[in-house]
Amino acid sequence: MAVAFLLYVIAEVAAVWAVGSAVGVLATIGLLIAGALVGSWLARREGGKAMRAFVTTAQSGRSPEKELTDGMLVAVGGVLIMIPGFVSDVLGLLFLLPPTRAVARRLWLKRAEKRAIRHANQRRSPAMVVDSEVVPEQPHQQTQQHPVIEGRIVEG
Repeated sequence: MAVAFLLYVIAEVAAVWAVGSAVGVLATIGLLIAGALVGSWLARREGGKAMRAFVTTAQSGRSPEKELTDGMLVAVGGVLIMIPGFVSDVLGLLFLLPPTRAVARRLWLKRAEKRAIRHANQRRSPAMVVDSEVVPEQPHQQTQQHPVIEGRIVEG
């Protein structure tokens, strides 16, 4: 995690340096402020849309997983837009724009599903709960012995 943060900081400084070298210091500061203003407006607009979609879906009785994920991605995009820098602005815009947000949502939901299945499989206990009572696991007793067939493997 520390390495990823260090790489992010290096990329951010390099991007600001490159833009500053190309357009000048004042124009770079102006671009950073304009990016934050436009990004915050876009985050507010998309966040409102996501909230209205969530309410509509919840009132209709359907599962609002798409709308919840969209709201989360819009929030992450808004935070990234507010962080000064061009790399974070681009990443934030990717989370705020609907076409790229749909791709991110699919990837996020697929990853969450895999993690949930893995977590559920790790947390299983040997006890079974039936009607709110814990039923202890009973050892499996074989009542019938299966015949053992002896033989050898012939490779050919």
